[in-house]
Amino acid sequence: MLTPLWPQRLLALPFLILGAWCLVAPHMVERLGISPEYQHLSTTSALLMGCFGAQAVLGGLFIAFSRWTRSTFLIYGAALLPFFWFNYYFVFVVPVMTRLMAIDLVSNLFMLGLCVWGYRIAPRALVATDD
Repeated sequence: MLTPLWPQRLLALPFLILGAWCLVAPHMVERLGISPEYQHLSTTSALLMGCFGAQAVLGGLFIAFSRWTRSTFLIYGAALLPFFWFNYYFVFVVPVMTRLMAIDLVSNLFMLGLCVWGYRIAPRALVATDD
């Protein structure tokens, strides 16, 4: 049976996968995702990329194990919209990121679709349970 847990847990995947990648291989992510003229490949940039990854993993865990309602899917989907501008701007207008960062755009599209799916199948109100 398809429940709102399916799109919710799938929403967590980009955060868990891409966040873990930033955490485990920060210089690889910097080399592949940041244009050469903006790369630092320093200990500091690895630290910052790792912190970004750790926050993403934490966010993914929060997404996976929280209780979501229709409103949560709606608000999360709306909050994704500025990221499309971000992807466009920093890949095409000011090319700080490489074209490989289309993976972020694809992830955002995937998550937006999951928000629509979750919104459509989630109950209108959260039902209290004794989990």
